[in-house]
Amino acid sequence: MNEIDDAARVRDCLQGDPQAFVALVERYEKPVYNVALRMLRNREDARDVAQTTFLKAYQSLSSYDSQFRFYSWIYRIAINESLNALRSRRREAGPVDEWHASSDPGPDEVLEAEREWRELLDAVESLKPDYRAVVVLKYFAGQSYQDMAVTLEIDEKTVKSRLFTARQLLKDRLVGPGEA
Repeated sequence: MNEIDDAARVRDCLQGDPQAFVALVERYEKPVYNVALRMLRNREDARDVAQTTFLKAYQSLSSYDSQFRFYSWIYRIAINESLNALRSRRREAGPVDEWHASSDPGPDEVLEAEREWRELLDAVESLKPDYRAVVVLKYFAGQSYQDMAVTLEIDEKTVKSRLFTARQLLKDRLVGPGEA
């Protein structure tokens, strides 16, 4: 399924075919959930945000502009819902059980990898939401600068600037200021 198929599915859905939206949900449920999970670091919250994202997408389907990519539109909804969830909850510190190291390394290596991964996720979580969003979209969702700009509704230069600043902040947090 490509973007043309997505636009056709939206059109079919707006003309009364509920299976067309089911196809869109099936295509985007994992990416939307993963973006929410990376933003929120909580499986239940990510499921709630994913569900809300698709509900809002369905309710707003008539506002979708087919000249833009559907995934950018739905990612934008997911990012907004994730940011809303972050604003509405207190910062929670819980175990991170979503990340698993390879089964090949020994126990010490697994523990070290999990510690480093938690440290990285904590550093990403400590970023302001605008910076966190660009990091999540770039490194966890694999979006291009152009797609990120569309998703976040900002200029591509702003995306690059925010990503540069986010990287610097992460480096300072993980390695220390001025260290390589």
